Amino acid sequence: MTEAEPVVRVAAGAVRGRLESGVAVFKGIPFAELPVRFGAPAPVEGWEGTRDAQSYGPPPPQSAMFGTDALAAAPDGWLTVNVWTSDPAANLPVMVWIQGGGYMLGMSGLPEYDGGRLARDGVVLVTFNYRVGIEGFALIDGAPANRGLLDQVAALEWLRDNVSAFGGDPDQVTIFGQSAGGGSVAALLAMPSAAGLFRRAVVQSMPGVFLTPELATDIAGVFAAELGLQPAELASVAPDALPAVADAVLATIGQRADRWGLAAHRRVPLGPVVDGATLPTDPWAALAGGAARDVDLLVGHVRHEQRLFDLIEGTLGQISEEQAAAALSLFAPGPDGEAQYRAAGGGPNELYDQVHSDWLFRMPSLHLAEAHTGRVHVYELTWPAPGLGGALGACHGLDVPLVFGNLTSGQTAMLLGDDLTEAEVVSAQLRGSWTRFANDGDPGWPAYDREQRLTRVFVTEPSVVAYPEETSRQIWQDHVFSALPLLSRG
Repeated sequence: MTEAEPVVRVAAGAVRGRLESGVAVFKGIPFAELPVRFGAPAPVEGWEGTRDAQSYGPPPPQSAMFGTDALAAAPDGWLTVNVWTSDPAANLPVMVWIQGGGYMLGMSGLPEYDGGRLARDGVVLVTFNYRVGIEGFALIDGAPANRGLLDQVAALEWLRDNVSAFGGDPDQVTIFGQSAGGGSVAALLAMPSAAGLFRRAVVQSMPGVFLTPELATDIAGVFAAELGLQPAELASVAPDALPAVADAVLATIGQRADRWGLAAHRRVPLGPVVDGATLPTDPWAALAGGAARDVDLLVGHVRHEQRLFDLIEGTLGQISEEQAAAALSLFAPGPDGEAQYRAAGGGPNELYDQVHSDWLFRMPSLHLAEAHTGRVHVYELTWPAPGLGGALGACHGLDVPLVFGNLTSGQTAMLLGDDLTEAEVVSAQLRGSWTRFANDGDPGWPAYDREQRLTRVFVTEPSVVAYPEETSRQIWQDHVFSALPLLSRG
């Protein structure tokens, strides 16, 4: 490939990209439009001539938690896709990234999601924007639920129709996502409208945050009340004003624990809503019932999920016995969960880390793998990141720079420290396993079953062992994950 500005024709028209380190990159291509506020995405209209596709499209409105709101000032035009390909004339497997961000923030144009290195490993790499926050996930009367998920389906439909123009095989699509992106992947596995749009799926640290319609309706009512409105009137509010409303509710969410339960205690006011229509049932029940049985699945998590949140909240390594006891009382399952954690040993920091990691990420992910009736592979990343003095261990988000191979750019790169020798080794393992899985459904270790529970452990010297978090698995083995309920009405 010698053309510095390659041109590709998609259904809507021609787009001009850029050649970067041997990879053709196309950014900011519209994949859908929003003809109605809080509406379902619609097919994009075509254009005349050749459209420039060398810059990321505008991000959707989002939370100010990490300063990304400053990057999201555009009033519309959020639904765009980005493509990295080493050969537009080939027929390569396609990997489609769904970013996380607690369903409140996230954009595809962050440097940590640059797809160049994965594309050079022999796949077509795709990222895209979807609506987050109130725009994407609040349950509003008269509007479809799970609009952010509907955006994801629209992106996959666009890829089905257009990815061959970039050298991608539409019959070999793998979706992969981390945190809320992993939860989105799990939701897509359960959505009839997404069936047939992907062949394989990778779920990284899936949060168990799915909401009942009753809880989601109550939360939307509080969002609207912040502005003196009814939920149906939120469409009268400018899109860039809504994230501040969600942030204000988040700041006082603990005051609503008597109504919102664990969603309030864990500060997770938004997530996919099991509405019976766009999302007929939660992903654990859907997979156990045979949904997506033909989809190859790769599921896993990191060992110390909670530590990143402790860092953000200023409590890393400073958890008191009272805080640990409160966390065990709230989040440990069943009548004996707290006693079982205590019996396994550990001080306040370890117990707090374990029960939060288990409730929010580790056990939802494991239970999803065990619910799947098709082929599934399981992994755990245990390599302790040396960044910030090594105190974070294998924390939430560590897998992102390692999977993409972007070890020096983006916020997540801070986890890796200055000496990247070991990070390069572990990154090569993860990238190799993910791209191999995208090629043929085999990441390089045996499938998981309930007898042997074989799990790939990613560290500098990787191994395949029985699921390594056995204590947690046993504590949670009888727990049934499902959508979070409304406890009482205000």
